[in-house]
Amino acid sequence: MATKYVLVDFENVQLKNVGDLNGSALKIKVFLGASQVKVPLDIARALQAFGRDVDYIQIDGNGSNALDFHIAFYIGRLAAQAPDAEFYIISNDKGFDPLIRHVNQKGIPCCRSVSIADVVRPAGGLGASISDRVQAAIENLMKRRAAKPRTLKTLRTSLKAHFANQLGDEAIEHLIEQLRKRKVIQDVDGKIEYQLPS
Repeated sequence: MATKYVLVDFENVQLKNVGDLNGSALKIKVFLGASQVKVPLDIARALQAFGRDVDYIQIDGNGSNALDFHIAFYIGRLAAQAPDAEFYIISNDKGFDPLIRHVNQKGIPCCRSVSIADVVRPAGGLGASISDRVQAAIENLMKRRAAKPRTLKTLRTSLKAHFANQLGDEAIEHLIEQLRKRKVIQDVDGKIEYQLPS
């Protein structure tokens, strides 16, 4: 089972609904800016339930994107230690999206969300494992028979709708990439061809 890391940009988001994560097998890293010396008591209590699986990382210096670079460093380090790991960046900062696109292209599952609650959404949502999401997409495509999307654009739209708009653009692109790697889909001159299980 893949290790799920939740990397929180605490400078950028205020954690809410942390209690929703209780009972989830997650490793949480909360990144704090150099001037952030306090964590609200309700958040600290909720995170305390994770024991050794929660870690606070306070960066030393200030500067544009200083905290973001720390998160990028930890993704690389943790991905090297646990190649099957999945990463969930909790941040409003869209500046993470090029990084997420790059690591997804390298086969490292990574998504960004503005809410920690998204990590535990069921049924193939952000909190589902990548393999569960791929399987859910394949099953949906098999049910569609002749009504399967024929272009990448319509496939993206179809996948977003199937996952109830819970997955962002980066997650959808990663899902499509996984379908390609498994040879379920092939893009031929802008048209999608399928090799679905029988």
